[in-house]
Amino acid sequence: MNTNSKNQKKTLFNTEIQTLGPAKIPSHLNYHTLPNDASVSCFLDSELVEELHDHEAIPVKFELAGPRKHLYFDSPKTKCAIVTCGGLCPGINDVIQAIVMEASHNYNVPAILGIQYGLEGFIPKFQHDVKELTPNNVANIHLSGGTALGTSRGPQSAEEIVDALERLNVSALFMIGGDGTMKATAKVVEEITSRRDKIAVIGIPKTIDNDINFISQSFGFETAVFKATEAIQCAHTEALGAKNGIGLVKLMGRESGFIAAHATMASKEVNFVLVPEVKFVLDDAGGLLPALYQRLKNRSHAVVVTAEGAGQHLLPSTGKTDISGNPVLGDIALVLKEAITNYLNKQGMPHTIKYIDPSYIIRSIPANANDKVYCGLLGQSAVHAAMAGKTGMVVAKLMDRYVHLPLELVTKKRRKMDIRSNYWNSVLESTGQSDLAGMLPD
Repeated sequence: MNTNSKNQKKTLFNTEIQTLGPAKIPSHLNYHTLPNDASVSCFLDSELVEELHDHEAIPVKFELAGPRKHLYFDSPKTKCAIVTCGGLCPGINDVIQAIVMEASHNYNVPAILGIQYGLEGFIPKFQHDVKELTPNNVANIHLSGGTALGTSRGPQSAEEIVDALERLNVSALFMIGGDGTMKATAKVVEEITSRRDKIAVIGIPKTIDNDINFISQSFGFETAVFKATEAIQCAHTEALGAKNGIGLVKLMGRESGFIAAHATMASKEVNFVLVPEVKFVLDDAGGLLPALYQRLKNRSHAVVVTAEGAGQHLLPSTGKTDISGNPVLGDIALVLKEAITNYLNKQGMPHTIKYIDPSYIIRSIPANANDKVYCGLLGQSAVHAAMAGKTGMVVAKLMDRYVHLPLELVTKKRRKMDIRSNYWNSVLESTGQSDLAGMLPD
């Protein structure tokens, strides 16, 4: 690659973090602290960055997360707020708890407000109460799934949100949510900047689908995969219980099939996995139905896993969007169930299908131990960033380092599986479905 193309690639990844102003207050923390501009260099390749070609890698410098030597806010005179948005995900309560504990115990922040029911909580017409958060009343929330603050979907006015922050005299806002929430966070930062307010806004990316750009694994994903694997094992047991038994499992994943792929590799019992990134065919050459028929002839049972967003090319568009603006998907699992039944009946093959959709169970459970550690570190890192006057950013784990990422990087697009990658190759090797049409890149 020539020098000009290298520079052009680097412009795709602006990693500079906004600040509210110079951090002048010496930190009172008595353990290791970092300079405000502490950074780490990483080499990014096509496994993480879709814009890069195979075997291409570029160095990118990211700001390190962690406590700073100097603070922007005088923390005993600071008020913080936390809001959770979008769908549920394992670990949200752990992040809330970590933020409250860090801000209260280590920074002596006197007031932390919980904004209830997502962004609606800022808007007067909804009349949601604000909840005071203390170490005492968040002490046990990590034992439960969901969010102690409640949540909602859909956009709200950035102007009204900032109006509320001003009325509440909030200095630092922590927004926990997915792709839509991070885009809303960017609008809130833009409105704050236009008013020249001094309010730090820190995002903590949350998505059970693992589809936030630049973040290789979001919190709660490991827990979700563990629970999804249990569902697959149950489907396998059901399939074994009858001649030509079929276990059909639908998992979350609107545009990205990471949960389905990861759980498939974990379970070792899946024969066919369908993901949004791959346009499979049903009964033509290389189709799923003939392959499933052959599998049943050979082994008398099969397990099929599909992400909810898979196979949308086979369904008529609903033409509808949900409250968050996402297209309403057709139900691929019901289409598959009917298509499998019709095809096998035509072949004269008696069979049974057991359909399992564990989505609401998966997203509602408490985080496992690894995710709890991850959530705790994200919450602590978010507080360190806010107290140092960082804003317009998210905290993230990148190549085992906790770093600050500008909002524009994570909101640029949704992350999807690369079907040219070793990861997808491993999925195909696990299921043995590489002969199906569409499974390999052109």
